[in-house]
Amino acid sequence: MNILKACLLLLIIGLFGGGLFVYSGVYNIGADVPHFPPVFAVLETFRDRSIAAHAQGVTAPPLDDPALIAEGGEHYAAMCSGCHLAPGKKNSEIRAGLYPQPPNLTEHVHTDAAEAFWVIKHGVKMTAMPAWGTTHDDQAIWGLVAFLQKLPGLSAEQYEHLAGRAAGHGHHHGTAQGNDDDEQQQGDHDAAYEAPATAPQLD
Repeated sequence: MNILKACLLLLIIGLFGGGLFVYSGVYNIGADVPHFPPVFAVLETFRDRSIAAHAQGVTAPPLDDPALIAEGGEHYAAMCSGCHLAPGKKNSEIRAGLYPQPPNLTEHVHTDAAEAFWVIKHGVKMTAMPAWGTTHDDQAIWGLVAFLQKLPGLSAEQYEHLAGRAAGHGHHHGTAQGNDDDEQQQGDHDAAYEAPATAPQLD
């Protein structure tokens, strides 16, 4: 009984102390001051385990479709390259000030497509990673996942070919509701992907 009381007392003291620490504002939440290593380790494990658990049951479609990859390249150039960089790009103004630092996706392939899909769709709290699923449908997000599998192997020329073609046809959003122009825009984009006889090969 005495042990139980002691544990309860310690719990109350811990909760009170934790609440006092949070309310005091003494912890520096600024993005230019790194977390203490133990705090960062806990947050990193918390993030990774949460993503892995929530991505269970997500099934990836075939990711080697050139049209899907091209669509993903369009979205990546418009939405992602500022933080996650592009071939030939070493840094950006926004990336330099982000904490934690976004991964350089030109050097790293996320081998678990389901987890990559979940992160892109739902985002990650307190990392500046937005939930793109609020403005893009699953097809568009799978296009990004497909493109990310190819990105580390692309030269700057190959990347600029995809990004330049996307800019020429305009970045469009796929949404759950869709619109009357989506099918025509996608058809034009697919034709642009297949047309150039000298287009850099992705494989």
